[in-house]
Amino acid sequence: MERVRKPLLVALVDDYDVVLTGLAHMFDEYRDRVLVAEIDANATLDDHVDIVMYDSFAQPESDQTELAALVKNTRADRVVVYTWNFQPELIQNALDLGIHGYLSKTLPARDLVAALEAVQAGEIVVSTPPRRAGSALGLDWPGRREGFTDRESEILALITQGKNNADVATLTYLSPNTVKSYIRSIYRKIGVGSRTQAVLWGVGHGFTPDHHRIDHWLGGP
Repeated sequence: MERVRKPLLVALVDDYDVVLTGLAHMFDEYRDRVLVAEIDANATLDDHVDIVMYDSFAQPESDQTELAALVKNTRADRVVVYTWNFQPELIQNALDLGIHGYLSKTLPARDLVAALEAVQAGEIVVSTPPRRAGSALGLDWPGRREGFTDRESEILALITQGKNNADVATLTYLSPNTVKSYIRSIYRKIGVGSRTQAVLWGVGHGFTPDHHRIDHWLGGP
C-alpha cells in the first residue's frame, strides 16, 4: 500500500503583507503538496514547520543576521531564501550560514513547489541565476498595480526606509547611475518631484515594512 505523503508546512517570512499574500496565492493549486502556515505578522504560530521561506524583497541582504537567526530557530527544519538577487557573494554567504535553498522569484509555481520538496528531501537547491526580465506568475509586490516593475518597487521601498542612493546601490548591487535612473522613473510614475514627496507617497501606499513579522520569527514579541 502506497504511503500518503503529507504536504509540506511552510512559513512565509517577509515584512510586506502584499508580498506574502501574492506568494501564498502561488500555492493555491498545490495545496495537496504545500500548506502555508503563516502570513499574518500578528499571529502566534506554535507549530513546527518544515520550511521557512525568507522573501528578501527590499531587505538589507548584506546583513545576514536575520538569516543566521532563522537557521538556528528550532521551530523550522529548513530555511530557504526567495529572491531576485543572485550575486555570487550573497549566495555563498547564505550557504555558509547554513540555508538549504536559494530560490529564484522567476520560478513558476510548479517548479517552486518541486524545489521546496527537494529541499525537504535533504538537497541543497540553488536556482540557476535568472535574468531580471520576468517575474513569477501570481507574485505580487507593493506598487505593482501602479505600474511599478519589481525593481522599481524594491528601490522605492528602500528609499521609504530612509536609505540614501549609495545605500540603495550597495544593497541592490546596481551602479549609482542606474539607481538614479530608476528613481527618476519612479518620480514620473507617481507624479512627484522630490525624494520627500516620494517617501510620503511610499508610506501611504504600503511601502513601510512591518518588522514585527520577522522579529516574531527571531524570537521577539
